[in-house]
Amino acid sequence: MKEIKMWDEIPGPTNGSQPALEYYEPVSPARDAAVVIFPGGGYTHLAPHEGKGYAEFLAAAGYHAFVCEYRIDMKKLFPWPLTDARRAVRLVRHNAAAYGIDPHKIAVMGSSAGGHLAAMTSTFFGKVDGEGADGIDLECCRPDATICCYGVVAEPFEEWMTNWLSTSLLGGSEEHWKDASPDLNVTDTTPPAFLWHTSEDPVVNVIHSYRYAEALRKHGIPHELHVFPHGSHGLGLATGNPSVGQWGGLLLNWLADELGW
Repeated sequence: MKEIKMWDEIPGPTNGSQPALEYYEPVSPARDAAVVIFPGGGYTHLAPHEGKGYAEFLAAAGYHAFVCEYRIDMKKLFPWPLTDARRAVRLVRHNAAAYGIDPHKIAVMGSSAGGHLAAMTSTFFGKVDGEGADGIDLECCRPDATICCYGVVAEPFEEWMTNWLSTSLLGGSEEHWKDASPDLNVTDTTPPAFLWHTSEDPVVNVIHSYRYAEALRKHGIPHELHVFPHGSHGLGLATGNPSVGQWGGLLLNWLADELGW
């Protein structure tokens, strides 16, 4: 693993948790595609098995993997995780030739809150704070594909989920509620997506994945959705669950066969 500096001077507050990008080199023969990974953790922490764990899995399959340690746990957090996520996509695209990456083969991936960030990166393209620092920010921040694992990707329905998103990300304000609701921002140019969930997830209701898939379908965006009947939240690669653990192979098939990556 190699750590990549994201800025010469990090814009905005960091609260002691500075954003970073970690690169996991693919095994040979390397593919010319990359995945930028956002670990889950409710915007209060970052889960290693949904960051490093995914990166090692993808690198072993020949993909260039980058884990973005985005900003978390601040009273007024938005838009800084999104600023970090978009910077990560731009940074990989800016240096694509050096890594042997096709700049049009960059996916974003996330689980739970990381899935929310991946979907938000794929659907919201308004201006955010901290951008325009240098030439890297001139690169397009739109990813070419989205991978969401049990993500918060649709407008929340449960009261506690609404309170969590408002408190953990939006600082109690409703000003950016629509910006932070990925399903409401799907358009005809939203990247294709791979989604998976368990129907009995006790934390993030499976309806989130259904609703995001529905929004994609309405706009004619190619997508693949897998819902497994059993399994808790935060499973990551789910190596101990033979049924849910199939999703990793299904993802690799989707990347290779459906996207041609």
